[in-house]
Amino acid sequence: MKFAIVGAGAIGGLLGVRLAAAGEQVCFIARNKNLAAIQTQGFTLIEEDGRELAQPAGPNLRAVQRMAEAGVQDVVLLTVKAHQLVDLLPELPALIGPKTLIVSMINGLPWWYFQGLAGPHEGRVLESVDPGGAIAATLPSTQVIGSIVYPAAQLEAPGRVRLMEGNRFSLGELDGQRSERIEALSHALMRAGFKAPVAKDIRSELWVKLWGNLSFNPISALSHATLEDICRFPLSRELAARMMGEAQQVGEKLGVQFKISLDKRIAGAEAVGAHKTSMLQDVEAGRALELEALLGAVVELARITETVTPNLDAIYAVTRLLALSLSRQGGRLQISPV
Repeated sequence: MKFAIVGAGAIGGLLGVRLAAAGEQVCFIARNKNLAAIQTQGFTLIEEDGRELAQPAGPNLRAVQRMAEAGVQDVVLLTVKAHQLVDLLPELPALIGPKTLIVSMINGLPWWYFQGLAGPHEGRVLESVDPGGAIAATLPSTQVIGSIVYPAAQLEAPGRVRLMEGNRFSLGELDGQRSERIEALSHALMRAGFKAPVAKDIRSELWVKLWGNLSFNPISALSHATLEDICRFPLSRELAARMMGEAQQVGEKLGVQFKISLDKRIAGAEAVGAHKTSMLQDVEAGRALELEALLGAVVELARITETVTPNLDAIYAVTRLLALSLSRQGGRLQISPV
């Protein structure tokens, strides 16, 4: 199969190297130093056990800057951050033919949440993640596949990615069907060494991951604390629990089934240890925050479902102000020893 990977970062690199090594044709959409590195040296993956899987540039792995250079693909893997997707819309149609699968591998609540979902909100646009419905208007919902990303990886240098942990990418048709095309995609990922189960209810599984992200990410961004610290400090642990409880009310009103308990989800985060969330890493690096996809969209869903969410609202407000302040000043925040 021909795969285009839009977002040649940590997760994109992990997917691309393994897919190319398994015999798939992979084309990265990349820029700057990463583009040059992939074109000249290929891409190298350092596995959890330290083994290196080096995939040279060639027929099975290449990189281009413009999507039109890649042409129509069998599968487009979207591995960018949620807020970056809108800027890519003018170019994305060059990759998409009538049978191309568009796989959303983006953290948080996706633009497609109400697409293919029978009920009173079917087809509704979430303004927080898709202002004006631009994404939905550009990417045909009938070709979109939902996915939940579980691996944690880090781009160590241009063309070089390290897998920290995880090996699973859950997949799901937006209408919950088990189609031939999603089976083919699942098998391609499995041949590349991934676990790629097909979920009957991709939205409920998505909420379990989001459940932690919507609380721990903004709390860490505001407090500069790790997951372990947040979960072991009684006040922040209780705050996270209240936020998650409010979010659960929202999800359940939309038909979501939470198959693990709130306490077990918090315990899972605590077990990760002294890990900085992605949002805290972005604060320290001066990058834009994934706030809307991780929390803003949940606040929007709370309004849609007429759910009272004072803790979600308060943390969203102050984290959004933080994001605005960092953006205006072009700055970053880090705790440094005195």
